Amino acid sequence: MSDIIRRDPRAEWIARNRLHPLHAAMQPAQQSWMGPNGVMRKNVHGVGFIGPNGIKRIDRSGAQQGGAAKRTAAVDVQLPLHRIAEPAFYINVVPDMVGGRLSSHDRDLLGLARQMAGHDGAVLAVVFGEHKESAFATAGVDRLLVLDGSEFDGYSPEQRVQGLRAVDNQFNPRHWLLPDSRSGGGELGRRFAASLKERPATRVWQVKDEQCIGRAGAGQQDVARPVPRLILAAVECAEPVSDTRHEVLPVELSTTLARSLPRIEDLGAVAVDPAAIPMAEAEFIFSGGNGVKDWALFHQTAAALGATEGASRVAVDDGFMARDRQVGASGTWVTARVYVAVGISGAIQHLQGIGACDKVVAINLDPGCDMIKRADLSVIGESAAILQALIVAVDTYRNGAKRDAA
Repeated sequence: MSDIIRRDPRAEWIARNRLHPLHAAMQPAQQSWMGPNGVMRKNVHGVGFIGPNGIKRIDRSGAQQGGAAKRTAAVDVQLPLHRIAEPAFYINVVPDMVGGRLSSHDRDLLGLARQMAGHDGAVLAVVFGEHKESAFATAGVDRLLVLDGSEFDGYSPEQRVQGLRAVDNQFNPRHWLLPDSRSGGGELGRRFAASLKERPATRVWQVKDEQCIGRAGAGQQDVARPVPRLILAAVECAEPVSDTRHEVLPVELSTTLARSLPRIEDLGAVAVDPAAIPMAEAEFIFSGGNGVKDWALFHQTAAALGATEGASRVAVDDGFMARDRQVGASGTWVTARVYVAVGISGAIQHLQGIGACDKVVAINLDPGCDMIKRADLSVIGESAAILQALIVAVDTYRNGAKRDAA
């Protein structure tokens, strides 16, 4: 048998032709890629993905069934339960909980806490106010402490520091972990460190061998130092927990918090023009691609939703959107909580750029395109009709809310 490798011109042509029905089958599945901070990320939806604990994950993407058109119901996998009856120590985490749910940054932080806790320690999550999160168990939380009360509503850093001081006195954790973010964790962590008279490690992206490494020099240098008690971690500081579930036992404070007299008055949120929000900081992005035929309707829908507009490279090259609105590896890496892709087929560079988004919604005519496979929610149909129906639904919802308030 000859060892000469023969080319298949027809297969190569199909791989180049995005309109061919077999184009998706010819594309290699991307199992890992480098994130914006240089950390390798893994595709947890990949076929036969092996987790960090050696447990093989099932295929939830529908690829084995021939694409989204033939998807079956996902199999409910019972992950092994990690139970710690009597923790030797605690690793306390204060997630941002933007919108009442764990963000991707929060999950990275919990993954780092899980690594530092090992087999004897417990991860204690401290949450302020009411939340909507139901996946603490699969995020690595062993104990959950909810500090509820009107005194924690809005912008209340002084009251929250007082609450963290009470938690510190009761549980005496080995380490405190907070996200070094603009959503509150960065400021709260520095205020808390000043209250404890401790020097925190900031912008930490790696903890290894009793050393933590943080960014410095405008992100161009790394600073290594012994692991302190208080750590403010950056995005992608660790892999999120994915192969175990945890008890999430509720705990309470043994003391009653006194309401402090705030020196800062919260005047409420200020309305911000979504178009003025940088793409990298936007929480809700409404992105259009080659499948959008009515761009006036697209802009109208984005305004009705209050979303920041984005675009694929094709839409930018055709002049429908500005260059700074381009999303993808060749544009801007985004970390939105909700990313809506309208008429975007899902080129590999675009999928890399939205890899850190929490929820992806795809509107497309092609049920077999890569964006539909990546999306958490897919709507198959003509984009113009769907956008018009979306505007009507938003107006109806808001008018109903105004009537209920009246």
